Amino acid sequence: MRDILNDSETSGNIPHCYNSVNGSCPNSTYPIIIRAPLYIFFGITVVLTVVGNLLVITTVIHFKQLHTPTNYLILSLAAADLLLGGIVMPPSVMRSVESCWYFGELFCKFHTSTDMMCCTASIINLSMISIDRYYAVCHPLLYKSKMTISTVGIMTSISWIVSAVFGYTVVFQELNLLGMQALDNIVVCEGSCIVLHSFLSSSFSAALSFYIPGMIIVSIYLKIFLVAQEQARSVQIMNATRKSSLTRMERKATKTLAIIMGVFLSSWIPFFLVFTIDPYIDYKTPPLVFDLVTWIGYLNSTFNPVVYAYFYSWFRHALKIIMSGKIFQNGSSRIQLFSV
Repeated sequence: MRDILNDSETSGNIPHCYNSVNGSCPNSTYPIIIRAPLYIFFGITVVLTVVGNLLVITTVIHFKQLHTPTNYLILSLAAADLLLGGIVMPPSVMRSVESCWYFGELFCKFHTSTDMMCCTASIINLSMISIDRYYAVCHPLLYKSKMTISTVGIMTSISWIVSAVFGYTVVFQELNLLGMQALDNIVVCEGSCIVLHSFLSSSFSAALSFYIPGMIIVSIYLKIFLVAQEQARSVQIMNATRKSSLTRMERKATKTLAIIMGVFLSSWIPFFLVFTIDPYIDYKTPPLVFDLVTWIGYLNSTFNPVVYAYFYSWFRHALKIIMSGKIFQNGSSRIQLFSV
């Protein structure tokens, strides 16, 4: 919610978020006929996001066959999506539907910081996944020596530490206001959750957490695609062997993760374009537009488990085991979800 108070909205003729507080935001609440479907839609989205990513995390942790470097990186990505669905989305639902923020300034900062952390963690994890796929496809003989469990542990630790420091430092140290000149002309009303970014902050934040790693990811996957094409031609020349079968598995995993990367980039591009441009147009982006592109980005966290379920047969097999309750049986962690 990005309400900025102006003189026409201080009138007592319209409802406000806090009617007893001077300088309160106008409360442009939707009629119940619109609010009810919105709450249902957003509620289902939150549940699907939390449950879907929780299933991914449970699957990777429980089944020993899935204890691989690639899947640990997927686990880290699912953790970012789970935090977004469990902590960031629910308050955002009320803010979007009720058009007011009722949780106070401190929680607003925490909410925004967590949002920034999860988004940054997602794209850094995707960068790490692209590196994993690069070695798996382009340098398969070096893969096991380069991408060890300890290496992945270091990679995921870096992802989360950098993301947390970035997200919470920018907001709580007010680095987002660096270089902002005309704060006197911007009056934030009571009942909104606005964390404005200066030209410098918005450009730097978007470049660091999205544009630069996004371009790196695209470049790596383009290289992987070209190498995979060469491998496919080589496999056609050679007879099908165990080695070629493993190559096909790696290509399929790479394709699936490339789709996840593509969904992430396409989901967040609208938000980061608006986020980057907003300071240059004096923060006049309509609240509805900002809300829309934000939720398009959030929905990426809902889509990821769907992509796993559609493309990974081992995930579908694991879901059947979990849903049937067999996961609680002795030895269930050693069930083979796919043949090697």
